[in-house]
Amino acid sequence: MSSTSTDLPADQQRKPARGLARVLLVEDDAILALALEDALLRAGAGKVTICSSVEQTVRVLDREPRPDAMVIDVHLADRDDGWALAELVTMLGPRPPRIAFSTGSPEDIPANVAALGPVFGKPYDPDDLVAALVDGPKTGLFTRLRRTSR
Repeated sequence: MSSTSTDLPADQQRKPARGLARVLLVEDDAILALALEDALLRAGAGKVTICSSVEQTVRVLDREPRPDAMVIDVHLADRDDGWALAELVTMLGPRPPRIAFSTGSPEDIPANVAALGPVFGKPYDPDDLVAALVDGPKTGLFTRLRRTSR
């Protein structure tokens, strides 16, 4: 299942958000996936591809260009380690996609993996997750110091 910004009415279409031309959304809850897709498209994502399993995600990563961002559910229908996808995509090249985790069990994400992107514990406002992807990681002095103290 995939969508593009042209699926929205003309008055809701925006210019693609910087860094969100292609978003891969890995979520097996159909209602949440549609809410996130809507929020991403409203924010200006160019194309959103929804995958409901790790297997489907790997097939998409194999046949389509690398996404600019990924939203990853940790517990999926076929695997309980969806975070492994984040580890995989960081090895795809020098500019890995922005990553955000969407999970009902944030404590299940290993600390080294959680450092790859913000973790949103369900339930959350989809617009907050989208804002984190659009804004990108914080790179100020205090953020860098916090990362080194972990």
